[in-house]
Amino acid sequence: MTKVLTIQTNGSGLYEFTNSLHPLAVGDGVLNLFVRHTSCSLLIQENADPEVKTDLHAFFHRLVPPTDDPAMAYLTHTYEGPDDMPAHIKAAMMPVSLSIPVISGALALGTWQGVYLFEHRRKPHDRQVVATLLRA
Repeated sequence: MTKVLTIQTNGSGLYEFTNSLHPLAVGDGVLNLFVRHTSCSLLIQENADPEVKTDLHAFFHRLVPPTDDPAMAYLTHTYEGPDDMPAHIKAAMMPVSLSIPVISGALALGTWQGVYLFEHRRKPHDRQVVATLLRA
């Protein structure tokens, strides 16, 4: 079973979409997720304290700032905006696919784990995540 999920973003940040995955978890198997873009990522991360999202976003912004930051003057791919090449770098550092076990129709996530799309661009986007359930 394969389904394409569309996740609307409002700019850079982490967007949890765990609840969209629960209806796809049927029986036993593995749910594979793949994001069809080069400037965002997928993460499994804590979903209890919103400060975790804030801190992760701040950390990666500090690690890879936009190209209008003097520290990034060496980058040449700048014609799509100051956030574009840094978004590609972040996506190269983080996963673009995830595999989540499904046991008896439930995602085998830990108590505080959620599934996120990490948008690396400043502007809103509609992002597509392909979800495929591989049954055991």
